[in-house]
Amino acid sequence: MNRRIVTLLLALLSLCSVPAAHGQREKFSQADVEFIEKNWPTAKKTGTGIRYIVERAGTGEKPKPGDNVSVLYAGKLLTGEIFDQNNDKEHPFIFRLGREMVIQGWDQTLPLMQLGEKRLVIIPPELAYGTRGQAPRIPRSASLVFTIELIEIKRD
Repeated sequence: MNRRIVTLLLALLSLCSVPAAHGQREKFSQADVEFIEKNWPTAKKTGTGIRYIVERAGTGEKPKPGDNVSVLYAGKLLTGEIFDQNNDKEHPFIFRLGREMVIQGWDQTLPLMQLGEKRLVIIPPELAYGTRGQAPRIPRSASLVFTIELIEIKRD
């Protein structure tokens, strides 16, 4: 094979590997990492950077993309300020999983949970509202903390 073609192929392969290396970097700011590790030292980390603690194990099945899920939740900033919540078991928050109806962090977290499970989930900005935030409640580049309880899964 021509030396020039080999060099070109190696260059292309190295470009293809950049996203994989990029995916391994820390998704939180250094200040947020320090805060998270101080306040939730036992939090586990997913491959996409979400941190979580199982507060109550579930015993049921796990939802799949396309399932309608019912959840109870509380959303907070790292400061502890609640920006949104729904703890009404009679009227839970219901959405179709994996259809971009919620932030990416939720679409990635819920399939890992079992029915009945309750988790504390810390989501980096890029899997939440990113650099835009959601004024006035969620500032730009905010890491978010949720307590999520999966109470029902419905399949069509």
